[in-house]
Amino acid sequence: MVEAFVRLLCPECRKDWESAPTDLFDPKENFTCEGCGTTRRLSEFMRTERDLETVKQFQ
Repeated sequence: MVEAFVRLLCPECRKDWESAPTDLFDPKENFTCEGCGTTRRLSEFMRTERDLETVKQFQ
């Protein structure tokens, strides 16, 4: 079994990390960066469109 992951990038502080899509929630909900405290829609933290599609697939 292959484990899926998505790449995230804070639009403010540029911190990047990976997360399992099952650990995330609806991309339209607010998400706060642990690095700088910026709060935006989760979708704005996705590095690529493919990462966003992966999260939507697991919702």
